[in-house]
Amino acid sequence: MFNHLLVPLDGSHLAEAALPPALELASKFNSKISLIWVIQPPHLIMTAANGSVYAQLLAEMRQQSEQDAHAYLKAHQGSLRQQGYEVHTQVTEGENIADALLQVAENLKVDAIVMSTHGRGGLSRWVFGSVADKVLRYAGVPVLLIRAREETEDHPKKDQETIV
Repeated sequence: MFNHLLVPLDGSHLAEAALPPALELASKFNSKISLIWVIQPPHLIMTAANGSVYAQLLAEMRQQSEQDAHAYLKAHQGSLRQQGYEVHTQVTEGENIADALLQVAENLKVDAIVMSTHGRGGLSRWVFGSVADKVLRYAGVPVLLIRAREETEDHPKKDQETIV
């Protein structure tokens, strides 16, 4: 039923809230897991810098983002493989994160997507929540959304909620 799961990560603890439910599904269905990180191309406003300096800076920023993403995913891959899971990683680039995730899901022919909603509010919710919303609306496979919550002084960290 769920032979291949896609789990988008971004380096945050909020995104990692999707891992426990994904691992639970993978255990029950003997699923392969693909961890994906979508990096967005860096943007800078060009002011006094000349074009070649600007281009070099953008290339360095993109390369650093890609290296950080690969290292992060490989660390998770190693840990999960030690636990007996079949895990693959992929770093891709996309201006629109949701569109990139949907394309990867289609290319990899995954059976489900397990991801965090990040549990943000206000403007952040509008910006970042739109990724989960768009994936939910347009994915051709089931999507399991996990509502992750940030820890604050007023509200200690609660377990994540599963949104079905």
